[in-house]
Amino acid sequence: MHKWLLGLVGFLTILYPFVVYFGIQFIEPWGIAVALLSLLLIKLFHVSENKQWNQWLLVAGIVFCGLAVWNNNLITLRFYPVLVNVGLFLLFFISLFSSQPIIERLARIQHPHLPEQGIRYTRKVTVIWSVFFVINGLLATYTAVWCNFAIWSLYNGFFAYLLMGLLMGVEYLVRIKTQEHVR
Repeated sequence: MHKWLLGLVGFLTILYPFVVYFGIQFIEPWGIAVALLSLLLIKLFHVSENKQWNQWLLVAGIVFCGLAVWNNNLITLRFYPVLVNVGLFLLFFISLFSSQPIIERLARIQHPHLPEQGIRYTRKVTVIWSVFFVINGLLATYTAVWCNFAIWSLYNGFFAYLLMGLLMGVEYLVRIKTQEHVR
């Protein structure tokens, strides 16, 4: 049940822009913020202790939801994707200054004895993801401030995920072509 619940919470969190878009017709902004707050609290209480980075991202989201409840306006709700991108950028960028950047940690799950070439590659991929989150965060900010509600929902609820998937796919193809340990 634990994995099922977290999967459902993750899926509902991903749908956030569409929930806001359709929900705002029936629910005050503070109600949507409370719904997101509930999802984030469920996630926070089910995060394992070895994922401390995930905890501070969730706490930032919870603080944001508190602000959104207090403000009770639509513009605050539109900045949640910006917060997510800032948090992910910080997570990836700060990991570059650790002994193992986040992509290397993920790669070592499948390849515990990652060769030097793989270590260099994962560092470059971590940089690329950091840049992606900066650009995506700027686009999320642009849509939150200057675009209509439909465009904001479409970009943050569809195109942003499409771009992430595209980056993952391109990276996978590059990895297959360039990294011997994957073959």
